[in-house]
Amino acid sequence: MSEKLSGKSEMSSVEFVSDALRRRGAPTSIGPVKARIWHAARELGWTVSRTKDAWYADPRISLSADEVRDIEEATGLRYGRQELKEIDKIIARADALLEGADPDFHRPFVAAIRAFFGALDRTGTEG
Repeated sequence: MSEKLSGKSEMSSVEFVSDALRRRGAPTSIGPVKARIWHAARELGWTVSRTKDAWYADPRISLSADEVRDIEEATGLRYGRQELKEIDKIIARADALLEGADPDFHRPFVAAIRAFFGALDRTGTEG
């Protein structure tokens, strides 16, 4: 099962890719940064220059959906916006199940579900 990359609430795709490359795409066990970038480039089939720009989150680059998908497949991480949609669907299902339930119970229950999933979306709750 894929794991969500935690971090800023509005992480850009470039920031996501940079963080994913550093954490999972080319772990520190490979060696120095230069070797890690070369390793990631080979694994992804990208040029070293493109990989380096993504590694350092160069604000001038724009990543395609295919490139983000390459990172997701290579690292097992998923871009956070997808997970947010899934969490909203789960909450909507919980709301539907509770239709007609006691209103004194309903509102706190939904608040608890939102708090639970919100806690999973914070830094340091990876996994």
